[in-house]
Amino acid sequence: MDNLIEIRWHGRGGQGAKTASLLLADAAFNTGKYIQGFPEYGPERMGAPITAYNRISNSPITIHSNIYEPDYVVVVDDSLLESVDVTSGLKSTGAIIINTTKDAEYLKSKLNSYSGSIYTLDARKISEEALGRYFPNTPMLAAIVKVSGIMTDEELLNDMKGSFKHKFAKKPEVIEGNMKALELALQQVKKI
Repeated sequence: MDNLIEIRWHGRGGQGAKTASLLLADAAFNTGKYIQGFPEYGPERMGAPITAYNRISNSPITIHSNIYEPDYVVVVDDSLLESVDVTSGLKSTGAIIINTTKDAEYLKSKLNSYSGSIYTLDARKISEEALGRYFPNTPMLAAIVKVSGIMTDEELLNDMKGSFKHKFAKKPEVIEGNMKALELALQQVKKI
């Protein structure tokens, strides 16, 4: 498949990892890509670990399975580093993006000697500043777009503005905050 990118999301129920993976799929589709965005369901409940996936390509996608060797991993909750092998199958040519304020030494000790790129973002700070509450999925969505280059920053922002207008039609006051969260995340994601 032409330029196939596979992404695995790790989060906890209620943090929006599934929603972010679906928003990424929609945005990529709107830029002319072929997409898949799906969660892995089990006995999930609020706070339980969850996994979601994306496949994005320039040509039709014929694979219909979970993703076992992702190019990118997004960790929405850094407490999962203690209990989930988030680097399982992660390609060394890819990257992991973690919502955290922890230092590089701690992160490297939890990533099973992962030799690829490691990026961090303080999604809590960004979402509380932009939205007044903790919603890590919007900043993490921007971070994966920035790191992976799936689309340009402008394509993401334009698509999400339209998506938010539709999604929050009855709560238009939250659109500006979500847009600000995207913009801040695009600027603040950093490689360690």
